[in-house]
Amino acid sequence: MSKKPDIVLPFDGFPVAALDFYDDLEVDNTKSFWEAHKDVYNESVLAPMKALTAALAGEFGVAKIFRPYRDVRFAKDKTPYKTHQGVFVAVAPETGYYVEISPRGIRTGGGCYWFEPPRLAAFRDAIVHDLYGAELAKLLKAVERKGMEIGGERLKTNPRGYDADHPRIDLLRHKSLTVGRVIGFEPVIHTAAVLDDIRKDWRTVRPVTEWITHHAQG
Repeated sequence: MSKKPDIVLPFDGFPVAALDFYDDLEVDNTKSFWEAHKDVYNESVLAPMKALTAALAGEFGVAKIFRPYRDVRFAKDKTPYKTHQGVFVAVAPETGYYVEISPRGIRTGGGCYWFEPPRLAAFRDAIVHDLYGAELAKLLKAVERKGMEIGGERLKTNPRGYDADHPRIDLLRHKSLTVGRVIGFEPVIHTAAVLDDIRKDWRTVRPVTEWITHHAQG
């Protein structure tokens, strides 16, 4: 028999129970806790996240909802469950839009979370280009003015082959480039209105993701 498609309900925000669930999971990250509270995860975390991503899919694309289980094969930390639920809409390799819920509330944003070496080389070539690099710097200043923070993994030293006094040396140190904002646990996250906040944030991020998609091609 074919599997029946999931019924996605309208998005009405994340209930307080979602934050409480992750608060408790941070304290008791065990299979016994998870099994006893799996219905809370399904109803208060997973179902609203499916509704949220369905509401955004028409404009941004279909999201990947990450599994709640950690990959502990090579990790020193053997706790089995993630203490947040994230989703990602990919528009290019490792590039797109992100939102998560955790004990700290909602975090949203986008960008590129990892450049493979050929894409990193192309990314840096674009940064040193007079026109393209200046365009990215301008885009990042614009999103900062709208309350976004610039993140991503960076080298502690200057990348090999680039002058230390280059006007965009800080950007050249990036091994990934993200832009994001913490909505936190403001009351709005428990209402349907947070959908508009997340949509607005993703629209703010879009020029940066489009720049990366166009210029960082390996």
